[in-house]
Amino acid sequence: MIQIATFAAGCFWGVEDVFLNLPGVVATRVGYCGGRIENPTYREVCNGDTGHAEAVEVTFDPALISYDTLLNNFWECHDPTQVNRQGVDFGEQYRSAIFYHSEEQHTWALTSRAGHENRNTFRRTIATQIVPAAVFWEAEAYHQKYHQKNGGGCGF
Repeated sequence: MIQIATFAAGCFWGVEDVFLNLPGVVATRVGYCGGRIENPTYREVCNGDTGHAEAVEVTFDPALISYDTLLNNFWECHDPTQVNRQGVDFGEQYRSAIFYHSEEQHTWALTSRAGHENRNTFRRTIATQIVPAAVFWEAEAYHQKYHQKNGGGCGF
Protein backbone atom coordinates (compact mmCIF):
# COMPACT_ATOMS: atom_id res chain seq x y z
CA MET A 1 0.00 0.00 0.00
CA ILE A 2 1.43 3.37 -1.05
CA GLN A 3 2.30 5.79 1.78
CA ILE A 4 3.26 9.45 2.14
CA ALA A 5 6.15 10.97 4.07
CA THR A 6 6.75 14.70 4.46
CA PHE A 7 10.11 16.30 5.26
CA ALA A 8 11.41 19.84 5.64
CA ALA A 9 15.18 20.28 5.44
CA GLY A 10 15.84 23.73 4.03
CA CYS A 11 15.37 24.78 0.43
CA PHE A 12 12.89 22.31 -1.04
CA TRP A 13 14.53 22.18 -4.47
CA GLY A 14 17.56 20.26 -3.26
CA VAL A 15 15.65 18.17 -0.76
CA GLU A 16 13.26 16.98 -3.47
CA ASP A 17 16.27 15.96 -5.55
CA VAL A 18 17.51 13.72 -2.72
CA PHE A 19 14.31 11.68 -2.68
CA LEU A 20 13.23 11.86 -6.31
CA ASN A 21 15.26 8.98 -7.71
CA LEU A 22 15.33 6.59 -4.77
CA PRO A 23 14.04 3.14 -5.76
CA GLY A 24 10.56 2.77 -4.29
CA VAL A 25 9.75 6.48 -4.37
CA VAL A 26 6.69 6.80 -6.59
CA ALA A 27 6.42 10.60 -6.68
CA THR A 28 7.57 13.80 -5.01
CA ARG A 29 6.19 17.30 -4.86
CA VAL A 30 7.39 20.41 -3.11
CA GLY A 31 5.24 22.76 -1.11
CA TYR A 32 4.53 24.33 2.23
CA CYS A 33 3.56 22.67 5.49
CA GLY A 34 3.04 23.52 9.13
CA GLY A 35 1.89 27.11 8.84
CA ARG A 36 -0.99 29.35 9.75
CA ILE A 37 -2.51 30.43 6.44
CA GLU A 38 -4.27 28.62 3.62
CA ASN A 39 -2.92 28.50 0.07
CA PRO A 40 0.37 30.27 0.81
CA THR A 41 2.47 31.55 -2.06
CA TYR A 42 6.23 31.27 -2.34
CA ARG A 43 6.57 35.00 -1.76
CA GLU A 44 4.45 34.82 1.41
CA VAL A 45 6.42 31.86 2.77
CA CYS A 46 9.76 33.53 1.94
CA ASN A 47 8.69 36.64 3.84
CA GLY A 48 8.59 34.42 6.91
CA ASP A 49 5.14 35.47 8.11
CA THR A 50 3.15 32.29 7.44
CA GLY A 51 4.77 29.75 9.79
CA HIS A 52 5.11 27.31 6.89
CA ALA A 53 8.25 25.31 6.15
CA GLU A 54 9.41 24.56 2.64
CA ALA A 55 8.71 20.83 2.52
CA VAL A 56 8.80 17.80 0.26
CA GLU A 57 6.00 15.28 0.11
CA VAL A 58 7.33 11.83 -0.79
CA THR A 59 4.94 9.17 -2.05
CA PHE A 60 6.56 5.77 -1.61
CA ASP A 61 5.95 2.04 -1.77
CA PRO A 62 7.00 0.53 1.59
CA ALA A 63 7.41 -2.87 -0.10
CA LEU A 64 10.30 -1.30 -2.06
CA ILE A 65 11.72 1.31 0.31
CA SER A 66 11.30 1.59 4.06
CA TYR A 67 10.36 4.71 5.97
CA ASP A 68 13.59 4.20 7.90
CA THR A 69 15.56 4.46 4.63
CA LEU A 70 13.74 7.71 3.85
CA LEU A 71 14.62 8.98 7.33
CA ASN A 72 18.29 8.11 6.79
CA ASN A 73 18.30 10.11 3.55
CA PHE A 74 16.61 12.99 5.37
CA TRP A 75 19.29 13.09 8.10
CA GLU A 76 22.09 12.92 5.52
CA CYS A 77 20.81 15.68 3.21
CA HIS A 78 21.00 18.60 5.65
CA ASP A 79 22.27 19.80 9.01
CA PRO A 80 19.48 18.91 11.46
CA THR A 81 21.22 20.77 14.28
CA GLN A 82 20.56 24.21 12.82
CA VAL A 83 17.52 26.09 14.05
CA ASN A 84 15.55 27.86 11.31
CA ARG A 85 18.34 27.79 8.77
CA GLN A 86 20.20 25.68 6.25
CA GLY A 87 23.39 27.07 4.77
CA VAL A 88 22.81 30.62 3.60
CA ASP A 89 19.02 30.30 3.86
CA PHE A 90 17.60 31.41 7.18
CA GLY A 91 14.15 31.80 8.65
CA GLU A 92 11.41 29.59 10.01
CA GLN A 93 10.57 28.43 6.48
CA TYR A 94 13.94 26.61 6.33
CA ARG A 95 13.55 24.69 9.58
CA SER A 96 14.24 20.99 9.87
CA ALA A 97 11.04 19.01 10.45
CA ILE A 98 9.52 15.59 10.02
CA PHE A 99 5.77 15.76 9.51
CA TYR A 100 4.51 12.30 10.40
CA HIS A 101 1.36 10.78 8.90
CA SER A 102 0.80 7.89 11.32
CA GLU A 103 1.77 6.76 14.80
CA GLU A 104 4.11 4.26 13.18
CA GLN A 105 5.95 7.08 11.36
CA HIS A 106 5.99 9.07 14.61
CA THR A 107 7.65 6.18 16.46
CA TRP A 108 10.17 5.58 13.64
CA ALA A 109 11.08 9.27 13.53
CA LEU A 110 11.60 9.49 17.30
CA THR A 111 13.64 6.28 17.32
CA SER A 112 15.75 7.43 14.38
CA ARG A 113 16.45 10.83 15.95
CA ALA A 114 17.35 9.19 19.28
CA GLY A 115 19.69 6.79 17.52
CA HIS A 116 21.56 9.64 15.86
CA GLU A 117 21.73 11.54 19.14
CA ASN A 118 23.00 8.47 21.03
CA ARG A 119 25.69 7.85 18.37
CA ASN A 120 26.65 11.53 18.37
CA THR A 121 26.28 11.55 14.59
CA PHE A 122 26.17 15.34 14.66
CA ARG A 123 28.36 17.66 16.72
CA ARG A 124 25.40 19.51 18.18
CA THR A 125 21.96 18.55 19.44
CA ILE A 126 19.41 17.74 16.74
CA ALA A 127 16.89 20.57 16.40
CA THR A 128 14.52 18.75 14.02
CA GLN A 129 10.86 19.08 14.89
CA ILE A 130 8.80 15.89 14.77
CA VAL A 131 5.19 16.97 14.45
CA PRO A 132 1.90 15.66 13.04
CA ALA A 133 1.46 16.25 9.33
CA ALA A 134 -0.54 19.35 8.56
CA VAL A 135 -2.17 20.36 5.30
CA PHE A 136 0.41 20.22 2.53
CA TRP A 137 0.04 23.14 0.12
CA GLU A 138 1.65 22.37 -3.24
CA ALA A 139 4.12 25.02 -4.38
CA GLU A 140 3.82 26.79 -7.71
CA ALA A 141 4.51 24.69 -10.81
CA TYR A 142 7.91 26.25 -11.54
CA HIS A 143 9.22 24.87 -8.20
CA GLN A 144 8.31 21.26 -9.00
CA LYS A 145 11.33 19.14 -10.08
CA TYR A 146 13.32 22.39 -10.14
CA HIS A 147 16.75 20.76 -10.29
CA GLN A 148 15.75 18.52 -13.16
CA LYS A 149 14.54 21.54 -15.12
CA ASN A 150 17.17 24.12 -14.11
CA GLY A 151 20.23 22.46 -12.62
CA GLY A 152 21.53 22.67 -9.06
CA GLY A 153 21.14 25.20 -6.33
CA CYS A 154 20.52 25.34 -2.57
CA GLY A 155 24.04 24.11 -1.85
CA PHE A 156 23.40 20.61 -3.24
